[in-house]
Amino acid sequence: MSKLRFRVVETAFKKKAVEVPTPAERPSEYYARYVFNKEKMFKYLPSKVYDKLVDAIDNGAPLDRSIADAVAEGMKTWAVEMGATHYTHWFHPLTEGTAEKHDAFIEHDGKGGVMEEFSGKLLVQQEPDASSFPNGGIRNTFEARGYTAWDPSSPAFLVDDTLCIPTIFIAYTGESLDYKAPLLKALRAVDKAAVEVCHYFNPDVKKVFSYLGWEQEYFLIDEGLYAARPDLLLTGRTLMGHDSAKNQQLEDHYFGSVPSRVAAFMKDLEIEALKLGIPVKTRHNEVAPNQFELAPIFEECNLAVDHNMLIMSVMKRVARRHGFRVLLHEKPFKGINGSGKHNNWSLGTDTGALLMAPGKTPEDNLRFITFVVNTLMAVYRHNGLLKASISSATNAHRLGANEAPPAIISSFLGKQLSQVLQHIEESTTDDLIGIVGKQGMKLDIPQIPELLIDNTDRNRTSPFAFTGNRFEFRAVGSEANCASAMIALNAAVAEQLTQFKKDVDALIEKGEPKISAILEVIRGYIKTCKPIHFDGNGYCDEWKEEAKKRGLDCETSVPVIFDNYLKPETIAMFEGLGVMNKVELEARNEVKWETYTKKIQIESRVLGDLAMNHIVPVATQYQTDLINNVYKMKDLFPADKSARLSAKNLELIEEIADHTAYIKEHVDSMIEARKVANKIESEREKAIAYHDTIVPMLEEIRYHIDKLELIIDNQMWTLPKYRELLFIR
Repeated sequence: MSKLRFRVVETAFKKKAVEVPTPAERPSEYYARYVFNKEKMFKYLPSKVYDKLVDAIDNGAPLDRSIADAVAEGMKTWAVEMGATHYTHWFHPLTEGTAEKHDAFIEHDGKGGVMEEFSGKLLVQQEPDASSFPNGGIRNTFEARGYTAWDPSSPAFLVDDTLCIPTIFIAYTGESLDYKAPLLKALRAVDKAAVEVCHYFNPDVKKVFSYLGWEQEYFLIDEGLYAARPDLLLTGRTLMGHDSAKNQQLEDHYFGSVPSRVAAFMKDLEIEALKLGIPVKTRHNEVAPNQFELAPIFEECNLAVDHNMLIMSVMKRVARRHGFRVLLHEKPFKGINGSGKHNNWSLGTDTGALLMAPGKTPEDNLRFITFVVNTLMAVYRHNGLLKASISSATNAHRLGANEAPPAIISSFLGKQLSQVLQHIEESTTDDLIGIVGKQGMKLDIPQIPELLIDNTDRNRTSPFAFTGNRFEFRAVGSEANCASAMIALNAAVAEQLTQFKKDVDALIEKGEPKISAILEVIRGYIKTCKPIHFDGNGYCDEWKEEAKKRGLDCETSVPVIFDNYLKPETIAMFEGLGVMNKVELEARNEVKWETYTKKIQIESRVLGDLAMNHIVPVATQYQTDLINNVYKMKDLFPADKSARLSAKNLELIEEIADHTAYIKEHVDSMIEARKVANKIESEREKAIAYHDTIVPMLEEIRYHIDKLELIIDNQMWTLPKYRELLFIR
């Protein structure tokens, strides 16, 4: 090991993790301590203000801006009592991260001093620079105005000395520039559409909630080792590195004993998360070495998205205290599993019913079938859009690999549910329905009462799997904002439920009984969406061919996949639901293409720099040492013995020369390819050029660098190797 790497590793191993004391309180006692939730609202707000605010939060009632001053005063009083000195509007721009600008709670008091103040105006709306965030051309530098606006449905919270207020972010001209605004609109759309369908079964339903339970996978790496890898530091992944002799092949890390340093980090993280009202519940080792998972109890979708964005920030901060860095890139290490963020999605009513779960009565079970089949129809009609919603330059490394869902959206249902749908499809309405005296409806759908939550197998190769009382969207990337996938999914389901109601009502108007009409439409849908239903191995090549025959979107180029956002049917769906208009969709695609290009561009520059300034010089130096050795052998031994002893070194000298020549030549070619691509004006065409020309070069150059790693003297190799990066000591 080189002296540099030894010092880095030694420092990392000696750095002691922060000791986390056992809290005197139980988690239930400090849960949401730093959240301005209903308990704090009740304490700090006048009763009438509290009632209006809770009505807006729970029922979506219009928020009376006249109460803003009272809410702001109560919020400020609580925050200051908790030690806050600043406040910020906390929002989700199109950067995949969060943004905040801190302002102090001070204003002039007119007497030469200052006083703590926070008005309703400052709570409800602020004005960050909209041209400095990704906006796809909606805002120019000379048209910088944009607004953040308070989202009362997600509670304010404290981080250190700052009160964070969740907000949306929109342009001066009204277009959304964030993820939260369209997410809230998509949730409202699915609520409205689902309530109307629920009324077929229960007229008392007034609201339908979209629920999300995310599972966050991540890697931990010693901070000193991280600092010694410029590629990790600048791109989030290793652009080079040969496989470690031992990685995950023994399958001994998954659900294994958590290393003590990691357990201390997890404990500290959970305490902070619980104080912020994030209901974290599950923690465990994941499949790859140094890979772990954190998962909460499911929550309302908007709040769950906010909590996931917040937990990623908290993870990074807590990790530094323990001598770690968190890696959220979907594929930080080649040859081992990458990280995803499984999105467990479901719908539920204000009456307590879970719409994706079987019930105890025939009507409950028909309702269950109705929502499952409509979800399948939505996924079938918009499978390309759903794939686009989870695609990125970083997630492309993971999708299609053997630890992640393939880049084809399909849905696994399990044997029992598949049989139920087949039975409905093959039966007539008369076969399925009978009226039995006062007992009411008799619905002949076998096995439904026994279709319990866990009475279905798991298919880890399915991107969109039914798992008992929910669907699990497994293709979402570990560093992504969940809102992107949830906007597409909830909007697609809302559109489909709206169409379902139209189809059923049309039959009812013709005199068809309600239940018969529902079954007739459902039967047709089951036949239509059959191509999306696949319970087999999503990794096999045969499925790729079969999926093409079924008409599913099989595109693998990320820039081209983004085209799904601008298809006429996609634009019509988003505009029809009032979620996003064509201008917003076009702008977002410009951002997606530009972001893709920039990420590949950065990786290309970093790899070129490391190749020419680290790898080639070290390889050349080692090659020189070998050449010197050959000449010394020649002087020391007789000619025949010298030739025999030097043969292996001569082979290595030639091999090193071949690898370094290839690296030099192709780094130059990669630079020239970037110059050509950078001249392309269209962001779409530029992204495609980077995908088609630059991305393959990254892998080709890496291959030769990784070969050199196996040859070069370990003392000379300047970068920490996989065997050092992947095992926490």
